[in-house]
This record gives sequence, structure tokens and C-alpha cells, in this order.
Amino acid sequence: MMKPRPRRFIAKPCALRVGIQDSGPYQAQPNAILEKVFVSITKYPDEKRLEGLSKQLDWDVRKIQCWFRHRRNQDKPPTLTKFCESMWRFTFYLCIFCYGIRFLWSSPWFWDIRQCWHSYPYQPLTSGLYYYYIMELAFYWSLMFSQFIDIKRKDFLIMFMHHLATIGLITFSYINNMVRVGTLVMCLHDVSDFLLEAAKLANYAKYQRLCDTLFVIFSAVFVVTRLGIYPFWILNTTFFESWEMIGPYPSWWLFNGLLLILQVLHVIWSYLIVRIAFKALIRGKVSKDDRSDVESSSEEEEATTNSKSPCGSSSSNGANRVNGHMGSSYWAEE
Repeated sequence: MMKPRPRRFIAKPCALRVGIQDSGPYQAQPNAILEKVFVSITKYPDEKRLEGLSKQLDWDVRKIQCWFRHRRNQDKPPTLTKFCESMWRFTFYLCIFCYGIRFLWSSPWFWDIRQCWHSYPYQPLTSGLYYYYIMELAFYWSLMFSQFIDIKRKDFLIMFMHHLATIGLITFSYINNMVRVGTLVMCLHDVSDFLLEAAKLANYAKYQRLCDTLFVIFSAVFVVTRLGIYPFWILNTTFFESWEMIGPYPSWWLFNGLLLILQVLHVIWSYLIVRIAFKALIRGKVSKDDRSDVESSSEEEEATTNSKSPCGSSSSNGANRVNGHMGSSYWAEE
């Protein structure tokens, strides 16, 4: 409920300022026969069906392929919408990370993590800690619901599991007064999230060198925090130090089970992110991945750009074009 107003008055003007046009993708030429096939049968016709449609319409096969590509892109969100979404998330992640660091800097458990379990469960809930928790919980609930109305991702199920585990952890740790270690987990996750959103913003604005740089920095921070600090600092204290200092407790298994689910997701994402970052470092670019939400033209299709066929048009802002940099690559739709 908080997003539309900031998007309209802040994110959209910023997008227009950096040259992102307020227009949708290229509209496919109206055709009742192809539309019926697209809606009722398949969005990706095979060679046999393409040949049949070519004979039926007296169109070239390449023209029909191009029509289906434009029609698929027609249902996808424009760059302006994606920019506004990323700017909303970037603003929140950056602000909540700064708040978290400022709060934790003066907290004893930030410097000595064993303090998370001293006097547990009789630990005071300060106003700063309370507001930190409420803001994080409200944001992840908003992400949970907005998944169904925002840009559709191919990793929808994984993200849904991530949001469920995160909400479960925040709620569970708050109810059981495990808020000290909870603040560390939240801050550790926020540190890389705003870097990813910043890289996506640069990508949509076509600042490709900045985009590549931010993504490589994000990759390094993500791997260090999620595969290094998280398991060896956070999981170590929740699994071993908590057991040593306060002994086993009924909710210990559930709490650590949720933390382990996050770690499994960290490993999956780290593999995908490192693979793309490696390409960025070695080749100086990131190739398109099959998770992009806007399709790119193949080299053969791009070769027809100079012809008079409908393939010569591309969606606005070059959203469906890979230009040797980030393009619409995997990470841009994490």
C-alpha cells in the first residue's frame, strides 16, 4: 500500500530523467489467427506449426516467429515499471541497512555475539529494536503479497519460500525474544540487497559500466555475507553457543531449521550469481540468461533489423536487446 505514491512522485521522475521512456513494448500486429494460437495453444510454436501458419497466412516463417516474439514481450512489463520497482526496494534496503548499522553499532551483541544469549529470555525490548523489527516485518509482508501483482519472476516459488522463511523467522524470533540474534540476521541480509537493486537501476538506465561494477561488488558482498559470515558467525551461535549457554529448548529445532532453509537458498543463489559475475570479470560482459523477463532477439533476428519486416522494431528502451553488457540477464530479475 505504500508503493504507488513514491513510485509516482519519486521513482517515475527519476526514470524519465535518466532517459527511460514512459511507453510499453512494441505492439504486435493484430492478427486473429495468430492471437488464437498464442492464447489457446502455445506461445512458442514449433517448426511444424510455424510452417503450417506460414502457408495459412502466406507469411514468411521469420515474420511469424517475430510476431510471436513481439506478442510475448507485449505482455511483459516495460522498463519504466521495472525501474520503479527496483527503486522502491533500493530505497528501503538502503535506509533499513543504515538504520540497522546505526542501531547495532551501540549494541553489545554486535561486538560479542555471545551477548545474544546472556540473561535469555529476560532481555529488554528497546524502542529502537522494536521499530527495527516492525519495519522489516512489514516490508517482507508487503513483498509476500506484491509478488502476485508485481513483475512475474521465474523464481517465484523460491522467492515465495524465502519470504515465508523470513517472515517466519522474524515473527518467531520476536515471540521468543530472540531479537538480538534476529537483528544480526536482518542486517546481514540487507547489506547486499541494496547493491543488487542499485545494479539493476543502472542496468535499466543503461549505465553499463556502473552496472557491471555494482554487480561484481554485490556478488562479492553476497558470497562473503551469505556463505561466510552467516554460517560461521550466525549459525555457529544459534546451533552451538546457544546450546552451550542456555541449553536445549523446545523451539530450538524450529528456529535453526528456518535458518538452515535460508542457508540452502543462499547456496543456490550464490552459485547462479557467481557464475554470472565470473563471466562479467572474464569477458567484460554478462550474457543473457533464460530467466530474463524480456526476450532478446537472436543474432539472426537482429540481422533482419535493416529489412522492412516487422522484426525491424524492438521494444522501447531496448529492453529486449542484449548490447554486450548486462542486458536482461538473470541477476536483473532475482
